[in-house]
Amino acid sequence: MKSLILAAALSTVAGFAAAADKYVLDSSHSQVIFSYDHLGFSRTYGMFSGFEGEIMFDAADAANSSVTVSMPVMSMFTGWEQREGHFMSGDFFGAAEGDLISFTSTGIEVTGDNTAMITGDLSMNDVTKSVVLDAVLNKTGTHPMANKDWAGFDATTTLKRSDFGLGAFAPAVSDDVEITISIEAMKAE
Repeated sequence: MKSLILAAALSTVAGFAAAADKYVLDSSHSQVIFSYDHLGFSRTYGMFSGFEGEIMFDAADAANSSVTVSMPVMSMFTGWEQREGHFMSGDFFGAAEGDLISFTSTGIEVTGDNTAMITGDLSMNDVTKSVVLDAVLNKTGTHPMANKDWAGFDATTTLKRSDFGLGAFAPAVSDDVEITISIEAMKAE
């Protein structure tokens, strides 16, 4: 009986692996934009880009898909060098070369023809928390210049920076940080 259950489980895993296609992120067209309220006077924006990751995409059953992404903390760009330096200081990240922010999906709930809620573990600043991304599949098809299968996705979420040990100056500077993600990925060969 145990052998039969194990065989069934292995065939399910093998079926999943065969159904999902591997896509790798196009780092030049993938960004994470963040914004927060600054003392009630303005919204301040920043960006991470140039990160790496892969998507196992099952076009027939998107709930069987997965995503894994990581980006260097020090790739943050805010448009003001002193702010970037402050974010890398002990007030916030205390970042060193090689420190990463990573996201690994743990489940996908399909909510429409091209929408889903992606739950996953976000690791940042030595803290891992479960977060939910509200995701949209923008397009799949052949990239007109690369002549390869391509996919594009957008997603949004809101994080509490204090959950990740980054709560300096809250609540004057908002604890809530709005995140907007836009990525492109090419089918792996």
